[in-house]
This record gives sequence, structure tokens and C-alpha cells, in this order.
Amino acid sequence: MSEAFESTRDVMIKVPDMEQARRFYTGVMGFKPTLQNERCLGFEMGGFQLFVEQGAEPEPVFEFLVSDLQAAKRKLLAAGCRVVEDEPRVPRLYMRDPYGLTFNLAQR
Repeated sequence: MSEAFESTRDVMIKVPDMEQARRFYTGVMGFKPTLQNERCLGFEMGGFQLFVEQGAEPEPVFEFLVSDLQAAKRKLLAAGCRVVEDEPRVPRLYMRDPYGLTFNLAQR
């Protein structure tokens, strides 16, 4: 049996205008930032953590942990997933499954 992917509580969205998103989530929704810098806003939501980052693709990005990142990447590519963004310096590996779910794949 292969190793299961483990989900985290992190969900991330990208927005075109960080200041507008900050005003919405803090002012309209009343969320209190737990992380705030020029690249990212973070909010503790109870059941999950919401992260908001500058970017063009707004769909939600979930996160899965694996013990061997490269082996999991090869397995997912062979199963029809595709790499959306790969930034080892961050580190970040966004993949999209054949059904449209986008997720960050990270090593435990």
C-alpha cells in the first residue's frame, strides 16, 4: 500500500490587490490577521488557516504533506496531475489534479 497524503489546515488564495483584500477580510469580515507582511496575510479561521497572497490565480490552494516530495511528484505526474508552480526557494510546489483541485505539495 502506498503512503497516504496528509492534509494540513492551510488554504491559500491569490488576489490581484492585497490592500483591497486586506480591507475586505479585516473590515467587512472582521477577521484578525495572525500573519501580515508585504507578500501574505494569514487568518486563523478555527477549522482551517486562510492565507491570502498577491497573485493572478484566485482558486483555493490546499496543502498536502508527504515524506518524499520528489517521489510523490513523480507519482502524481504519472497519474495525470500537472505542475502549476514550482519554486524550490520558497519552497513551493503547486500541482493541479485531473479534476481541477490545486494543492501545494510539501515534505514533512
